[in-house]
Amino acid sequence: MTVWSGRRGRRFARERPPRARGVWVATVVGVLVVVLVFVGVFLPLVGFLAGVTATTAGLVPFPVVRVTLVTVLGGIVVLALLILAVTRRRTVASWVPVVLAVVVTLVVTAYPLVTVAIGSADRAGDVGPIITDLVRRITG
Repeated sequence: MTVWSGRRGRRFARERPPRARGVWVATVVGVLVVVLVFVGVFLPLVGFLAGVTATTAGLVPFPVVRVTLVTVLGGIVVLALLILAVTRRRTVASWVPVVLAVVVTLVVTAYPLVTVAIGSADRAGDVGPIITDLVRRITG
């Protein structure tokens, strides 16, 4: 009889310890945090930045393609990390990918804000010469 399964006669089968309850707790906490950050922070932030771009007639750029690619790739990485967390047998080994999944989610959430800020700074440098040119045309 084995310690973990209570079965007899399985000499050649590889016995594994049962999955700890902490693994399930870590995975559920990770999924909840990722979903809450995505729904509570990422979606409103992207909506706000897209709205700012729309109301400023493109003066504040919103890189839709890059944000979409980063979101999809980040989602794949987060999903892989959460699957890795649920397949671990020990609690500590499960918390490591969960924490990494939350960190990746936060990075993906911050990416649109950073790209819009950088793009706006680039555009702000372009606005000065446009305004000076308009003033010269108006004043003659």
